Amino acid sequence: LTPRPSLSQSIEVDVAILGAGFTGLWTAWYLKQRDPSLNIAVIEREIAGFGASGRNGAWCTSEYPSGPSSIAKRFGVDAARRTVFAMRDTVREIGQVVADHELACDWHKGGELIIARGPHQRPTIDHEFAELQKLDLAQGAELLDATAARNRINITDLEGALLLPETAVIHPGKLVRGLARLVESTGVVIYEQTAVERVYGGRYPMLRTDRGNVRAATVVLCGEAYLSQIDGYRRDVMPVYSLITLTEPLSEADWADIGWNDRECVASCKYTVDYLSKTADGRILFGGRGAPYQFNSAINPELDKHPGTHQMLQDNVRTWFPRLKDVKFTHTWGGPLGWSRDFLPTIAFDKAEGIARAHGYTGNGVATTSLAGRSLADLITDTASPLLDLPHVNHRPRKWEPEPFRYLGVRYMQHAFMRIDRKAEATGEPPSGTSLAERLTAH
Repeated sequence: LTPRPSLSQSIEVDVAILGAGFTGLWTAWYLKQRDPSLNIAVIEREIAGFGASGRNGAWCTSEYPSGPSSIAKRFGVDAARRTVFAMRDTVREIGQVVADHELACDWHKGGELIIARGPHQRPTIDHEFAELQKLDLAQGAELLDATAARNRINITDLEGALLLPETAVIHPGKLVRGLARLVESTGVVIYEQTAVERVYGGRYPMLRTDRGNVRAATVVLCGEAYLSQIDGYRRDVMPVYSLITLTEPLSEADWADIGWNDRECVASCKYTVDYLSKTADGRILFGGRGAPYQFNSAINPELDKHPGTHQMLQDNVRTWFPRLKDVKFTHTWGGPLGWSRDFLPTIAFDKAEGIARAHGYTGNGVATTSLAGRSLADLITDTASPLLDLPHVNHRPRKWEPEPFRYLGVRYMQHAFMRIDRKAEATGEPPSGTSLAERLTAH
């Protein structure tokens, strides 16, 4: 974790990339695959993987920020199918890079389980499976009854699960830092501890930093949630905090009772989101939302921990796995992810301005960033590619509302979804889908 050298003077390169997270690193990697002669610099305010790339819940999933049925409604069935296939291919592509270059990141492709915990969640997985079948995308997917689901993982109140095969569990910090070293081996230079203060496009694209200027033929913005802190992009993406807790390593007896032998990634159907993974050293990672949105999209290290949310996550571990009522928790952390206004990522290149960018993964970025990197490399090098026909390429979503309307709207939605989840859990009845919050999400 020792930082790499900072920028020491103004420089000029072919491509300047803001951000040494997954998006920036994959973009640099694929640009070098397309054109090894390119002179590329990556500018990072902290260290490689400091943001969501190094702090996430370990899911390398083919799930896209918008579901296939939503894409089909907006862009047509063919676009939805091509997007899903591109995401599935992306998980395989990442796995191939990991294997070919021996990136030690605890990679294990065991799939994911979207569980129905309680009868109120069962209609959701039934509906999701039916939608996959309707779009002819159910290959490899399996709808499990309660017994089959419990045979995979012993969770209380389990009513069934949807098994999706194209997901791997990783150690995110190991993957992002291994990728950084791999990118450096191609000649890319990563400058850390160097803050970008302003972005300029036009005739002379440039990143202005606190340590000098970086001029380039093309500037690539890969800041995700942190892009909201830069003038000109403050309403393009909204930072939303996701928090995580981690148990101590469990005993063999604990695991014999719990199962979870294939390390599937696990999530329930709650609106307020939860996600679990089993680490290579036998711990349970349990993450979720709950930390409140901050006025004016504030990002602050103090917000990485929210006692109420972390306590809720730890209580969930004990409730889902009663055997672990006395388990100890060794780590808690969190950080912001980037939400787009319409839940669709933007992967774009304005050739006239010399500015490319990718952002808005809405919590599904580990694999989507690799797809973004390949797409940006194709856009920048003018390489014909089927990836450039996907809905997110050169997509221009609405900007987020100005404050205080953004704050009031997001806080309302956060509280509304908590109320909906609590009511469903208390009554055993699924959400009606008719509440204002649900109707706003649907649109």
